[in-house]
This record gives sequence, structure tokens and C-alpha cells, in this order.
Amino acid sequence: QVQLVESGGGLVQPGGSLRLSCAAAGFTFSSFAMRWYRQVPGKERELVASISSGVGRTTNYADFVKGRFTISRNNSKETVQLQMNSLKPEDTAVYYCHAWTGWTNYWGQGTQVTVSS
Repeated sequence: QVQLVESGGGLVQPGGSLRLSCAAAGFTFSSFAMRWYRQVPGKERELVASISSGVGRTTNYADFVKGRFTISRNNSKETVQLQMNSLKPEDTAVYYCHAWTGWTNYWGQGTQVTVSS
């Protein structure tokens, strides 16, 4: 059974921080690149950050989160995190965990992040 179970979403004030976590099960986590996407109503799902499966754990970020968000992974715990700092109302979205090899990919259920005062 393949699962990507997210946690850490919620309501936060502008300028605050949240840490999202995605726990994987049912596949070889260390072989998959991991990504975080987000989506707001009426817009396309967009890539937020990615981290490679290799030992170098190369990371990439969308321009709109660079310097504020950090993606990381722990292969022993089979988890991927997204540390979100200096949050803005524009960051409000459903955030999705994604695992992929190029041949196989899996999606999490999505978790709501709301940035509002």
C-alpha cells in the first residue's frame, strides 16, 4: 500500500512559520525524488520545491519561495519536510507531497495552509 501522509498544515499569521511533513510508506523512498506542490482555487498546481534522491540531495525552489522555504528529507525516517518561514498571504494554498522516479509517481492527499491575520 503506497501512502504519502502529510501533517503540519494549518492557520498562521503573516510572517510566521510552519513546518510541513510528509511520511512515505509502501515504496522505496530513497529511490524517489520528492517534491512539494501547491494549488489555489482557479489556478494550476505549481511546483514549490524539489529534492533529489541522490546523496547530494540537490534542491530546487520556485522563485516565489526562494530564501523563505527549505525542503529536506530523511531517508531513514522516510519523510520529507518543507520548512516555511516569513509566510505571506499569497502562500495560502493546498500543499501536496509528490514522489517520482520518472516512471512512477505518487501524490499525497494535500494539506491546507492558510496565512492570515
